Amino acid sequence: MRRASKVDANQREVVAALRGAGASVQLLHAVGEGCPDLLVGYKGLNMLLEVKDGSKPPSAQKLTPQQEVWHRDWRGHRVVVNSPEAALAAIGVIATIGSIE
Repeated sequence: MRRASKVDANQREVVAALRGAGASVQLLHAVGEGCPDLLVGYKGLNMLLEVKDGSKPPSAQKLTPQQEVWHRDWRGHRVVVNSPEAALAAIGVIATIGSIE
């Protein structure tokens, strides 16, 4: 039996910022198996965002083993973000501030 997916505490805030900037956002956290949390569409492009809680220490923001495999094997665009600002930078709304990947 598969356990329930964990949602990072800041995911709601990240989604609100993305939608506020005009992006469409599909929640994927329940897919599991290392799949990123969000599918984001903006200006005709799609990207996958893995949300980590920026209020936690860097060691607690690491990808899980399943996420590491998924990110290693995925050939499309994917980004790990830990704040609304990082998510907005990932889609190009604000200047790049870096990511935790």
